[in-house]
Amino acid sequence: MIGNLQRQASLFSYAFFQEVVAISDETLDGIDVWLDDPELLALSTRVLAKRSPQSTKTGRPGIAPDRLLRCVVLKHLKSWSFRELEWELRTNLLYRRFTRFYEDPIPNFSNFARAFALFGAEGTAEIHARVVQRAHREQAVAGRRLRTDTTAVETNIHHPTDSSLLADALRVLTRSLQRIARGCNGVPLEVVDHARAAKRRVLEICRAAKSFTEASRQQLERSYLQLIELTRRVATQAANVLEDLQRGKLVPRSEAFVQVLRAEGCVRHYLPLVEKVIAQSEARICLGETRHPDKVLSLFEPHSVVIRKGKAHQPNEFGRLIRVDEVEHGLVSHYAIAAGNPCDQQQWEPALQAHVACFGQAPRLAAADRGFWNVANERLAADLGVKQVVLPGRGRLSESRRQRQKQRWFRRGQGWRAGIEARISTLKHRFGLRRAFYQGEAGFARYVGWSIIAHNLVALNRRSRQGTSTCAASR
Repeated sequence: MIGNLQRQASLFSYAFFQEVVAISDETLDGIDVWLDDPELLALSTRVLAKRSPQSTKTGRPGIAPDRLLRCVVLKHLKSWSFRELEWELRTNLLYRRFTRFYEDPIPNFSNFARAFALFGAEGTAEIHARVVQRAHREQAVAGRRLRTDTTAVETNIHHPTDSSLLADALRVLTRSLQRIARGCNGVPLEVVDHARAAKRRVLEICRAAKSFTEASRQQLERSYLQLIELTRRVATQAANVLEDLQRGKLVPRSEAFVQVLRAEGCVRHYLPLVEKVIAQSEARICLGETRHPDKVLSLFEPHSVVIRKGKAHQPNEFGRLIRVDEVEHGLVSHYAIAAGNPCDQQQWEPALQAHVACFGQAPRLAAADRGFWNVANERLAADLGVKQVVLPGRGRLSESRRQRQKQRWFRRGQGWRAGIEARISTLKHRFGLRRAFYQGEAGFARYVGWSIIAHNLVALNRRSRQGTSTCAASR
């Protein structure tokens, strides 16, 4: 059952409030005002109601919507793990007051993880949209200027190589087959653990890859073929086990039915990915094809793609490409996760449309780097009503174009656009957007969204304090 928003204070609450009243924090106290919104609490309540059909009526009391909302914000504000969040809430009076747990017991970190996952990608986007909508309604931002850029956010995977992917495939399939074998009766199922052989093949590949001699190249190919053969053998056995389970040759025991069902689900999920890994490894080793379609970079984060942003120190990044749209006062008005690795020119129109949908009108000034420029994008912005389109041209510029880019408004717009680079750096280093640690595509979108929400709340709190300081100075 969903926890209550109105909670009766215990007999020991007086001592708690007597101690915590002397503690203050400008950032958390300002964010608390922005989170005290009935619409945000209603969204959190709907999220908690999705846990089960009767969550609003029956069951043990769970976490309250206001506590859940503040815990998510605090976690991403501090870039903590779930274990760190639990520890800090248990040991810090200020964080207890901010999350409104007060003297009540703190949930386990696993409870936090399950509750946070209920938001999903759509719920997180709704929370972000509500924060931006309230900021616009209270005139914290007007949306008269827009700057946009794209950046790569890494998924939580190791550096993808064919040998490591094949070793992961062997480990995952073998583990699931062993669980099925322990929990089933019927046809004897013998599962051979090839972990030792796979480790040796991977080490041979690592050693051979360091040398460019003909003998090393032959050793590299030979070790790869052996590792591929091991993986294919286990994948074939996994396919046969799925058929035996479907035909009834393997019957799960009653006490191990759930264990077998979970293992079967893992095999059905990973088997198509393992087959793709085998195919792309054979294509590269045997045929020399380095550009295999639908390349799998990770069995655990299959939505990851290769992103090339032209960085000399990091030419290849493995994750997802996101677009960040920012308006004045540092507020990120919209974000979008791209499918694949599209060029920046394709991101200009969605950015303008998202701005119009959020603020009801086109910005007076819209700026981006030269990667977004083409004639069609400039014409599109002008048709939407953007008066100052700051898109630097590429290549050899005409005389009229050169004179246009030398005008004062254009140069000032370019200077303002450069600020989004610092904004992206802040999101990555301060709010943990360098690497997303939630699992799956929905988890990735949830992590990105909450990192941006935490940043927006800090920006709105800073804006509110600046407005208060200005009013006090005017008096």
